[in-house]
Amino acid sequence: MASNSRVLILIAGLIMVPAMLFAQFNNNTSSPYSRYGLGDLQSYSFGRTSAMGGAALASRYALQVNNANPASYTATDSLNFLFEFGLKGDFSRYTSEISKMNTSDINFNYFSMSFRINRWMATSLGITPYSNVGYQIEVNEDIENTGAARTIYYGTGTISDAYWGLAIQPFKNLSVGMNLNYRFGKVSRNSELTFAYSDLYLLQRYSQLRVADFGLEFGAQFILPMKEDKQLVLAGVFESKPTYTTFESDIVLKNIVYAQQGDQDTLFSKEEEKGKIVFPTTIGLGVSFSKKNVYEINADYYRQGWADATIMGEKSAFLSDLNKFALGAEWIPDKFSIRNAWKRVAYRAGIKYEQTYHSLNNHQINDFGISFGLGLPIYRSNSTINISAEFGKRGTTKYNLVRENYAKFNLSANLHDLWFMSRKID
Repeated sequence: MASNSRVLILIAGLIMVPAMLFAQFNNNTSSPYSRYGLGDLQSYSFGRTSAMGGAALASRYALQVNNANPASYTATDSLNFLFEFGLKGDFSRYTSEISKMNTSDINFNYFSMSFRINRWMATSLGITPYSNVGYQIEVNEDIENTGAARTIYYGTGTISDAYWGLAIQPFKNLSVGMNLNYRFGKVSRNSELTFAYSDLYLLQRYSQLRVADFGLEFGAQFILPMKEDKQLVLAGVFESKPTYTTFESDIVLKNIVYAQQGDQDTLFSKEEEKGKIVFPTTIGLGVSFSKKNVYEINADYYRQGWADATIMGEKSAFLSDLNKFALGAEWIPDKFSIRNAWKRVAYRAGIKYEQTYHSLNNHQINDFGISFGLGLPIYRSNSTINISAEFGKRGTTKYNLVRENYAKFNLSANLHDLWFMSRKID
């Protein structure tokens, strides 16, 4: 059985790595809000905790990879090897005062693995999404002395983190850790201006921002053991204005068509110019109360100071400080039940409220969602299939803005094996 599960994990890894790399360079959102900043920022929680409102900073569940807080890696048992990967599907309805639009996006989401190095040190590595860009907006207007004009704005791209994490437990009740992130990817933002009269020109602009650099984030968890296999965990994560190298290119073209012939002029051109993004200071606080193999209750507060962030040396008027509050719980009726499989299932639910980092027309875009899901144990194994759904609303139709009503579905597999057990032969 153990050898079969190891083969399964190796096959899954060989499939997931190229699939994930392919997913990182494909459009993973259709949100008009992704036009601003670095696009739609992705949640810091995956798999199991995505069904718990995303509350994950203080979680120390031994059978999950929780890269939201690198200090959690030491919760992995010394004999365990964990491999986890997930898919997601986002289905949204966008509504403004003048139009409506439905979108759907399905793709691979992440993969990660974790194991103990020794009794006081553990490690993890994987690839997770950081932000996605994907939009197309059409604006029609009348320009004085010119007439009707149409501008199409569209963009695509993904920025991801390939991370390696390390955690140590210097004392029984304290774990500290760090993630070394390689942030990579590119986003393109383009526009095309056309006029109703064919004797006028077409104006095109193509801009691209590429990110490629390393950064560090830190985490800590303080564990307070209690009676009856209960424990209270206090946690924090911190990242101090990491600076990432960027490369920006930009070109503006003017196309004129006359007498079935065309002429193109380059009005402006900038090859890849090296710059930097100063990301915001990140502070996250979490608390978790749990009873082993029965229940876990988590609460998070997460903040990023995007108002002070700079992209290519400039602050954005469309960005404001992000604040997120999340609360979630998990309950397992009887993890070791023999007669009733449904009693071994983990039942999860959560809620979140987020003041996002987007601020348009002097109004910050807010996001509210509820989530629930199941952790389905695989027969005669500690591996689990996690399914979750989140329903929520982002934005408003007031103030000439757009409201998004969304349904997000996640499917992940957490594969577990005992890789470091030495066998004795008599």
